[in-house]
Amino acid sequence: MAETQGIVPLIDIAPFLAGTDEGKREVAAAVNEACRKIGFLVVKGHGVPASLIADMYRVSEAYFALPAWEKMALKMPPDRYRGYTPLGSESLAYSLDQETPPDIKESFSIGPFDTPYDEHHFGPAGAPYFARNMWPARPADMQAIWEAYFNEMTRLASDLMRIFAVALGMPENFFADKIDDHITNFSVIHYPGQDDAPDNNQMRGGEHTDYGSLTIVQTNTDVGGLEVERRDGGWEAVPWIEGAFAINIGDLMAEWTNDHWVSTMHRVANPPRDKAQVSKTSLLFFHQPNYDAEVECIPTCTGPDDPPKYGKTTSGEHVTMKVMKHRNPDLDAAAE
Repeated sequence: MAETQGIVPLIDIAPFLAGTDEGKREVAAAVNEACRKIGFLVVKGHGVPASLIADMYRVSEAYFALPAWEKMALKMPPDRYRGYTPLGSESLAYSLDQETPPDIKESFSIGPFDTPYDEHHFGPAGAPYFARNMWPARPADMQAIWEAYFNEMTRLASDLMRIFAVALGMPENFFADKIDDHITNFSVIHYPGQDDAPDNNQMRGGEHTDYGSLTIVQTNTDVGGLEVERRDGGWEAVPWIEGAFAINIGDLMAEWTNDHWVSTMHRVANPPRDKAQVSKTSLLFFHQPNYDAEVECIPTCTGPDDPPKYGKTTSGEHVTMKVMKHRNPDLDAAAE
């Protein structure tokens, strides 16, 4: 069921999706072990069409190849996480209160779409999470392909959350009513080739933990790739396997499980200087439960000798606090 890939295992989730009791038990056990030890896994057997992944890279790379002035027309506004983020305007390490040079990346982000126009989604509480997406005039097919991919990631995230529930000893549908109106941010990040050597402590993506329930990562090369921090403080590359997805849990899931599952520090490394011109594109689905979903210790993760470490929070409160830290206004102004 699980194959050894250094400290990050490769897990075939197809037996769980097939629906057999034995398949569900074996996959859930492998996922539980990975989430307890490192908080990262690579999954295959996920059912996402390879043609859709290929279309995402084609259209996304065409967008990032546009002139800077054209991309800046949809620069992300300060009150929502939608649109274009230019080079040099974010530093992920700021989310951990670490001051580092800006990350060497640019990105475009969207959120949920086709949501009802009602008070829950567009009243004062919901409006920051359901702001309308912004779309460039070209590539002409970007919106359709991105929305298809977002829907497929919603399906995969729901499947993974079912696996998580079983792995935690809870009913398979435990998370269902907490993610049926999710506020996920989907970002495609372009890491350009590097003409000049990075500054001291400057990375493609600085060290950080993710914020929500889980993140689904698809990337097109292992050059300058995702690295996870080992318990000894060293860094190890997350295995790159064509067609597979890297999955990691976020801070919210760690709190939900009373730290039985770990949200592990990770980063995106710079390419080696002999491959400095190799660019990289990554598709990142930052799954986030419903904004009003209450998060408190899961019953199977606490006991007389293991009391809850965290108070009750909501998904929306938690992610808003984290995002506002890494969107440093000084960097954003300097990037214009």
